[in-house]
Amino acid sequence: MFTGIIEEVGIVKSFKFISENAEISVNCSKVLEDTKIGDSIAINGVCQTVTDITETGFRAEVSKETLRVTNFSDLQSSDKVNLERALTLNERIGGHIVSGHVDNVAKFVSAEKSNDFYNLKFDVDEETARYIVKKGSITLNGISLTVADMSGKILKVAVIPHTYENTNLSKLKQGQNVNVETDVFAKYIEKFLFNEHTTSMITQDFLKENGFM
Repeated sequence: MFTGIIEEVGIVKSFKFISENAEISVNCSKVLEDTKIGDSIAINGVCQTVTDITETGFRAEVSKETLRVTNFSDLQSSDKVNLERALTLNERIGGHIVSGHVDNVAKFVSAEKSNDFYNLKFDVDEETARYIVKKGSITLNGISLTVADMSGKILKVAVIPHTYENTNLSKLKQGQNVNVETDVFAKYIEKFLFNEHTTSMITQDFLKENGFM
């Protein structure tokens, strides 16, 4: 479990495909503190298990499913990645509850500075868009953000300078993929309301008519 508050930006040392899977090595420093083999670290929002630790970084094994739904296949040596260690029970949750289980990728459209904020736009697919609501929580490349607007398939977020400058958001190029994790509560609510065995009077039409969808 994570919070979406990035601790450090690491540098990809190597990314190797091994049969249908892969192996990633990341150079970093801060997230190595108290980290042991078997611990979880989110790389661009993807929960990964540490399989090896060195003085300058760590290594993790990447599954076929992770390669399918994330931007990991695009990673190259020297790329910058957002890093966060798993949440401990004595820490504040500064962002929102993040599982590290990425749903899909979105394409970066544009970034524009407005006063003290950066307005970023992303193109998401229809399956992902159904779980995104204005003012709701969203995780992009592991960063906990608030949805500023959702119009069709275009997601808009407003990012403060600190977040923009201290994550890899500032390095995004048009058309580049970012990892997306939607709010897990939306999925549970959908399953409960629209399960064939559910007897709730709340229907999908009711939610649409009252502005919830």
